[in-house]
Amino acid sequence: MQFSIQTCSHLTPEQTARVIQITLDAAIVDEMAPLSEHVLIHLHHGGDSHDEHMIAVDHVGEIQGYLHLDATDAVEGPVIEVVVHPEARRNGIGNALVKAALDRTGDSRIRLWAHGELSSAYGLAEDLGFEKSRELWQMRRSLFAPFPKAQFSSQIVIRSFEVGADENDWLELNAEVFSDHPEQGRMTREDLDVRMSEAWFDPAGFLIATRDGEMVGYHWTKVHGGQGSHGHSEIGEIYVLGVSPSERGTGLAKALSIRGLEHLRSQGLPAAMLYVDADNQAAIGLYESLGFAHWDTDVMFRKEQA
Repeated sequence: MQFSIQTCSHLTPEQTARVIQITLDAAIVDEMAPLSEHVLIHLHHGGDSHDEHMIAVDHVGEIQGYLHLDATDAVEGPVIEVVVHPEARRNGIGNALVKAALDRTGDSRIRLWAHGELSSAYGLAEDLGFEKSRELWQMRRSLFAPFPKAQFSSQIVIRSFEVGADENDWLELNAEVFSDHPEQGRMTREDLDVRMSEAWFDPAGFLIATRDGEMVGYHWTKVHGGQGSHGHSEIGEIYVLGVSPSERGTGLAKALSIRGLEHLRSQGLPAAMLYVDADNQAAIGLYESLGFAHWDTDVMFRKEQA
């Protein structure tokens, strides 16, 4: 197949629609989304001024592959994600897109996300001199099975998120909870507003824990999938769970988890999922105590250093 690589600061509406269609088609074949939520959200909302897009265009002008380049992390380095239409695979498109990103950035710290442990992703990474640097587990559990009882201090109040009142307090607590997390801890008000504008956002499933009126924990749930973009039917998700350092060891994280799972079950959903770093043994232990088990793995590859 003949193709050329083009770099764009912004995609046109027609290009965006084609990339989203490629993403949907790939998700159906691979049974998982080929791009992260971060990338999909920015595609749906017209892109991000700091992102760059690379497209592989065939001889008739049809986009057959897409690469998202985010070079905003000055500490860790650029990160890229790639998707190729299933019918255009094994033509060197993925390889060419990544090479173009390497040439574009000139940064040896570049990182590549692969969603799901697909042999094609490992092959691409190996061919281009990348090695595995991070694993993100997906865990799942049935919502038909019973939950433990949520136990927490009588001084804790758990309520739903109040739009227009809780945003700043939540951002402050989220930054504290995830101060060492490469993505979650960097969330801005703009990032929050974009997510709150998504069709899946439901403040009733965004649980806030307070002690003496101060926000000390939260469990943001989400209804995940169902539109083809993730390759599976609707299930609930523990989207973000966090408690203040002052509340760690009190059982609040487990109580918030249970309350959120109860909410998801009340929506008639059959199962719940979550993502957690594979080396976060404390969080994995919590989720396993709630009946979650390892389901799949997303892998980050980093360019091998000379």
